[in-house]
Amino acid sequence: MIGLTGGIGSGKTTVAHYIEEFGFPVYYSDDRAKTIVNDNEDLKAKIKELLGEESYDENGIYNRKWVAEKVFNDKDMLHQLNEIIHPAVRIDFEEWVQKQTKYLVFKETALLFELKLNRQCYKSLLVTAEDNIRIKRVMDRDHKTYREVEAVMEKQMPEKDKLKMADCVIYNNTNLEDLKEQTELMIFSIE
Repeated sequence: MIGLTGGIGSGKTTVAHYIEEFGFPVYYSDDRAKTIVNDNEDLKAKIKELLGEESYDENGIYNRKWVAEKVFNDKDMLHQLNEIIHPAVRIDFEEWVQKQTKYLVFKETALLFELKLNRQCYKSLLVTAEDNIRIKRVMDRDHKTYREVEAVMEKQMPEKDKLKMADCVIYNNTNLEDLKEQTELMIFSIE
C-alpha cells in the first residue's frame, strides 16, 4: 500500500488519476468519506449527536458547507468529528483492499501524515508545489480569494514537515506533461 498525499492545490488528485492510467487502483479517501457520511445510518446518528440536526439537510444529505463552517475554527470539534468518520473510512478502505488484485494499491488522503496513516503504508508519496502556485490553482479552480485559500493552507501541516516525512516526492511546479512523467518514474521506481 502506497499512501498518496499533498496539500490543497498540490496536484494530488491529478497524480492519482495518472496512477490509475498506469493501471494501479486508487482509493480516494475524501470521496469515500463523502459517500459514507450519507450512506451509513450509524454514522449519521453520531454526527447529528455531535453537531446537531443541521449537519444534514431536509433530504438527509450531509451538509458539508455547514459542518465545515462549524468545525473550521474549533479544533476539539473537528477532532471529535474525525474520530467518528475516520474509523468508518478505515473499514471501507480495508474492504476495498481485499477486492484488489494489483501488487500496488494507492490510498489518496489529504491527512496521511496528520493521522499517522503513513505508518500503515509501504511507502508514502507526497505531491507538492510552491505555495504561490498552489494558491493560484485553488483560486482558479474553486473561485476563492487569496485569503480564503491561505486560511485553508494555514490549517494544514506545513509542507516542510511533510517533506521530511515523505518517502517519495513529486514536485508539481511546471506542467502536466512533466507531472505525468514524474508520476510514471515514481511508480516504477517503487516496484
